[in-house]
Amino acid sequence: MREVTFVHYLPILTTIISMVFSLLIYKRYRKFGGNHLLWWSWGVLVFGLGTFAESWITLLGWNVSIFRFWYIAGALLGGAPLAQGTVWLLLQPKIAKLLTIALILFVTVSAVFVLMSPIELDKVDPNLPSGTVFTWQWVRGFSPFINTYAVIFLIGGAIISSLRYRKQIKDKSADAEIAHDRFIGNVFIAVGAILPGIGGGASRVGYTEVLYIGEFIGIMLIWTGYWFNTGKIDQRREELAAMGKAEFAE
Repeated sequence: MREVTFVHYLPILTTIISMVFSLLIYKRYRKFGGNHLLWWSWGVLVFGLGTFAESWITLLGWNVSIFRFWYIAGALLGGAPLAQGTVWLLLQPKIAKLLTIALILFVTVSAVFVLMSPIELDKVDPNLPSGTVFTWQWVRGFSPFINTYAVIFLIGGAIISSLRYRKQIKDKSADAEIAHDRFIGNVFIAVGAILPGIGGGASRVGYTEVLYIGEFIGIMLIWTGYWFNTGKIDQRREELAAMGKAEFAE
């Protein structure tokens, strides 16, 4: 058993931030539509559910149900739902639909085995969740595949988008201002998405505190990136609406 420090309470704050952020994205989805916004909202919610489970374990102690919930929402799903939002944003709808089906099936099968695996109670840390308690250690092998998927589409998508918008910054038009903000925003998103992954790797070798810090900073950076990606576009929409022109494209 480890001594509980202020770091172990960070998931509480991360959970609150995630819930508010998810609601803001969902409101945008209700206003403008788009499967990418729906998946992003869901992804941030799932992220918050994972940190909620971490908060529960920190405050109320470890129990098997909350642990399995944490592993599915946090360690297994991770950034995959957020990545799926990027899939819907960047890829053709037919491909996005096929990848969505594949992801749901893989996660479902993985979650079933997580729920079925016996637990070695003598390895439980009362305050820190860890996959080392699974008797079936092979179930931990599912998460790297899902995490790789998230890296390719969430982090990779943000990097590709930032490079694309960087090329547009040289233009002096109003659109270049939007491209500048979106370039910065996607850099924030890429870095924010990387940090929980680094924390997850540290958690797998016993340093769960690094995960808590990475999650907190990561969601803040992703929210900052989201703000950069939407702030100028909303302002531009208002300007065009005032001039009686068509709505600026999302």
